[in-house]
Amino acid sequence: MQTRLFTLVLGLFYLVIGIISFIPALYTHPPASAPHLTVTASYGYLFGIFPVNAVADIFNIVIGLVAVAVSSRMEAAAAYCRALFPLFGILAVMGFMPQTNTVWGLAPILDGDTWVHAVTAILAAYFGFVAPAPSYVAPAPQHAHS
Repeated sequence: MQTRLFTLVLGLFYLVIGIISFIPALYTHPPASAPHLTVTASYGYLFGIFPVNAVADIFNIVIGLVAVAVSSRMEAAAAYCRALFPLFGILAVMGFMPQTNTVWGLAPILDGDTWVHAVTAILAAYFGFVAPAPSYVAPAPQHAHS
């Protein structure tokens, strides 16, 4: 149940972030020191902290939708978490490196995003590999005593 609940909450979080990132009133224009992006649609800093653009927003929505969809089955939720661990781990590492922190101009994954990706990777690793999975134990057959 823990892994399923985590996957559902994570999915809702990324889904909401992806959707609200498209609302211009919630993000500020990138500072002059911000890296250049090839994809500038919806480029800004959500709440002035988290860099976003249309590519990042769509990615977050897809991550969220898939998480919500798989959260109803334990095996699928755990497999999803195991897949998210390396994906978000790589994104976190890329976010710390100036050469790759914009995914080659496609999406900003720097500043606050780097830490969100790192925490997501760590939590996904825990819920995918460590968290105890509930196991089903079939009841012992009942024998009629005569």
